[in-house]
Amino acid sequence: SWSIFEDRILYQLLVLLQPPSRHSFRLEMYSGTRLPERCSNIRVVLECTCLREMGNIPCFAHPSRDNQTAQHSPLLQTLCTGSYLDVEEIACWVQNLVQTAWEHLPQWQHWQLTVLPSSHCCRLLLSGPSDLQLCAVLVFAVEQGSP
Repeated sequence: SWSIFEDRILYQLLVLLQPPSRHSFRLEMYSGTRLPERCSNIRVVLECTCLREMGNIPCFAHPSRDNQTAQHSPLLQTLCTGSYLDVEEIACWVQNLVQTAWEHLPQWQHWQLTVLPSSHCCRLLLSGPSDLQLCAVLVFAVEQGSP
């Protein structure tokens, strides 16, 4: 959605997260009345690929014959707390990715990018040569029923 407030245009974008290959997302309900502070209730499940024709791709869920330890998932190491998606980690990762990518775009010389503080979404403010400002809010979600 988008809206206009005086000299600022606000865009709100829904970003649907898809699990990478060999992973799936599972929604879990908590028995308590509150969710934990840093974790969502979306568990990342490592899928077994031992019986599939995957070539030389290691299975995250089981140890390999050569290496007796299970492979580590970059998703679990980067964007999760334990085995649950962590919205703060996702927001921080996207903010850093956008800041790094911004410098490689031709517009960066004429527009200033400011990442606004937020722990549950990614909020970006673009200030251009005029007094017009663009604010983009990226809200992260997982589609219910997705694999």
